[in-house]
Amino acid sequence: MIKVLVKKLEPSVKLPSYKTSGASGMDLMAFIDKPIELKPGQSCMIPTGLSLAFPKEYEIQIRPRSGLAAKDNISVLNTPGTIDSDYRGEIKVILFNHSDKKFKINNNDRIAQMILTPVIKMDLEETNDLPETIRGEGGFGSTGK
Repeated sequence: MIKVLVKKLEPSVKLPSYKTSGASGMDLMAFIDKPIELKPGQSCMIPTGLSLAFPKEYEIQIRPRSGLAAKDNISVLNTPGTIDSDYRGEIKVILFNHSDKKFKINNNDRIAQMILTPVIKMDLEETNDLPETIRGEGGFGSTGK
C-alpha cells in the first residue's frame, strides 16, 4: 500500500474507505451545508472537505460511481478528473446530470470514486517522420463499427 496523507478541512468530514476488499476505488462523499439540486443538463462542483498529499510518482483519478451513472444518469463531467501530486487544495468533484430529472445531492452522499494510480512521464523527441503502421492516420471509427 502507498501512504496518502489526508487533511480533513472540518472535523465532521468523513474519510473515504474501500467498501470491499476487492475495490480499487474509495468513495468520495459530498461535504455540503445544504442539499444541492442538480437540474437536467446542469453541472455543479461538489466539495468533499478533503485535501491530500501523496508521492509524486502517482496521481489520483476521480471517476463516476457506476450506481449513480446506471440508476440516475449522474456522472463526473471531466472523467477521469486528475488530482496532481503537488495539488494541496480541496478535492472537488464536477458532477453532471445527463438525465431529464432533477437530482438531489445531500451531505455525505457518495458522489464519486478516487483511485490512486502510477504516472509514467514522457520524454518527447521531435521528429519529422513517424514509423509506418497498417492503420496509418485512420481514426474516429476508421477500423469499422
